[in-house]
Amino acid sequence: MSNTDSYENVVRTRGKEDFAKFDDTHKGFMGRFHDALHSTPALVPMIVLVGAIIVFGLLLGSKFFSPFALTLILQQVQIVGVLAAAQTLIILTAGIDLSVGAVAVLCSVIMGQVTFRYGIPAVLAVPIGLACGTAIGAVNGWLVSRIKLPPFIVTLGMWQIVLAVNYLYSANETIRSQDIEAEAPFLQFLGLKFQLWGATFTLGVVLMLLLVAVLAYALRSTPWGRHVYAVGDDPEAAQLAGVDRHRTIMSVYMLVGFICGLAGWVMIGRFGSVSPSATTGVVGNIQAITAVVIGGISLFGGRGSIIGAFFGALIVGVFELGLRMSGADPQWTYLLIGVLIIAAVTVDQWIRKVTA
Repeated sequence: MSNTDSYENVVRTRGKEDFAKFDDTHKGFMGRFHDALHSTPALVPMIVLVGAIIVFGLLLGSKFFSPFALTLILQQVQIVGVLAAAQTLIILTAGIDLSVGAVAVLCSVIMGQVTFRYGIPAVLAVPIGLACGTAIGAVNGWLVSRIKLPPFIVTLGMWQIVLAVNYLYSANETIRSQDIEAEAPFLQFLGLKFQLWGATFTLGVVLMLLLVAVLAYALRSTPWGRHVYAVGDDPEAAQLAGVDRHRTIMSVYMLVGFICGLAGWVMIGRFGSVSPSATTGVVGNIQAITAVVIGGISLFGGRGSIIGAFFGALIVGVFELGLRMSGADPQWTYLLIGVLIIAAVTVDQWIRKVTA
């Protein structure tokens, strides 16, 4: 271009040829597969889930594909599925919550104790338990967003506190299922069963499915959901874009506490009794994190879907039931799930790389 050429002349004569021109890169199969995984995080766990169902179906035949077996998987993962939904919200904000299982157990204990110790009707005891879970979530959120403490440290400490309060408040007393059934059946409401297409479902399973559907819509189609992803991906950039980071994190942790309360109610329906020593208080956190990681949720925040976490919970359920029905040593379940966890994080790292 000569010195006499003006900008307007260049645009008029050569703009159509030289501007807005992109390199013509022909991506191979792996490149297109990478893009598909990046745009649809739930694709990997869905592929693993379908593959696991096919493998166990071929090994076990119609026994595995029976309505009883498939609905049993849903019944087994209903508690983990609800806790995984809660854990997903925290991890999307680039945090982690080690207290979800303990909070769920405490909420169930509160629901039972306020009914049998204070004579409060069960229909009011359940909201009280949900409110307590929400309050614990609010404390976690305030410490993380205002005091700027690491989520790992906050929830690790809260896990210990909640476990201690759980035993101290209940005096390590278990409320038997017979007593609940006779005096406060509403506490076992989510354990009610119904038949559909020859399969048996519980209301706890329905609650889990509805929760996953509602959260999936909220994260994908509402401003709140976009704020959650933004805070998890880059909190400083989100703040500069006008996102109220404190309000978003507070809302997430309070919602997670509420969901833990729901998980506590599901526990009563699933087990029938209320026990402060329920294993969910200790292993529930690990189970939820396992489902989330296998489900393709990035531990670095800002990427993943609640559907993927649901698939992750189902994958664990399929492996547990399939190996049990095939008569394999239970330790194989832990081995395979451990491999899946490492593989899931490896895939997440690969997805995050920019293809050439």
